[in-house]
Amino acid sequence: MGNRGRPRGGWDESADADGGADAEPQREREPAAEPAEPGGRAERRRLARRVRRRRRTRRVGELPLLVVVALCIALILKTFLVQAFFIPSGSMEQTIRIGDRVLVDKLTPWFGSEVERGDVVVFKDPGGWLGADSVQPAEDPVGIKQIKQTLTFIGLLPSANEQDLIKRVIGVGGDTVKCCDARGRVSVNGSPLDEPYVNPGNAPSEIRFEVQVPAGRIFVMGDHRANSADSRYHLDEAFHGTIDEKDVVGQAVVIAWPFGHWHRLEQPATFRMVPDQARGGRRAPRRRRGGSAFA
Repeated sequence: MGNRGRPRGGWDESADADGGADAEPQREREPAAEPAEPGGRAERRRLARRVRRRRRTRRVGELPLLVVVALCIALILKTFLVQAFFIPSGSMEQTIRIGDRVLVDKLTPWFGSEVERGDVVVFKDPGGWLGADSVQPAEDPVGIKQIKQTLTFIGLLPSANEQDLIKRVIGVGGDTVKCCDARGRVSVNGSPLDEPYVNPGNAPSEIRFEVQVPAGRIFVMGDHRANSADSRYHLDEAFHGTIDEKDVVGQAVVIAWPFGHWHRLEQPATFRMVPDQARGGRRAPRRRRGGSAFA
């Protein structure tokens, strides 16, 4: 009858009946490993690891883009809003000292505001104003120098090599600035100035002068009157030492560094009492334009 009726893989009944020594017991089949359920713990862990890897890869890929965006924002801020300036000379002491960093507002000029008397402004060198008394920092080693130049270019560090100056505005277009009255004071449109910001021990001016400020120009002086080659030293030049308002970079609004010397640079009260020459009375409020300088 052959193998008919015999269970497959079972015992060989004939061999068992004969007591054959070569008869082997049936090997029980081990159950096959069941596939992991899609929602199982192991699968969830694998998915979580895969998501973390993708996030790390995405962050690494986005880093260069974020750096470029940050640099563009910093460059826009420097160009249109605020820029830091390094003070290399003592012409504005004790208000602003050598080595101070000031923040200059460059935004308000874009809205048509005007320079005010008493503002501390940064302006471009009109030609030959920058003297040899400016203090330049020590040369940086190669590598550090290039990094600083990059940070300076985008406005994150103040430049020590800008061809700009910083002075206080004493007179604006139409004003008559004169020194000195019977008490040795500077006057604007006949109104003597009380100048507590002048460096202690300095006279308001050792140089006697009288200047009619042309329209669109400003007459500037340093607070350290004995150490400031300002408008007084260029009276024999064109426009009598006055500065074109278009050369004003912006208004210095605060000393940002060092922290121990931090303070705002505000318009002194004495300038609010100056009459407007053109109107023959108390000067009407002007639209602010900004202005502040260094040197």
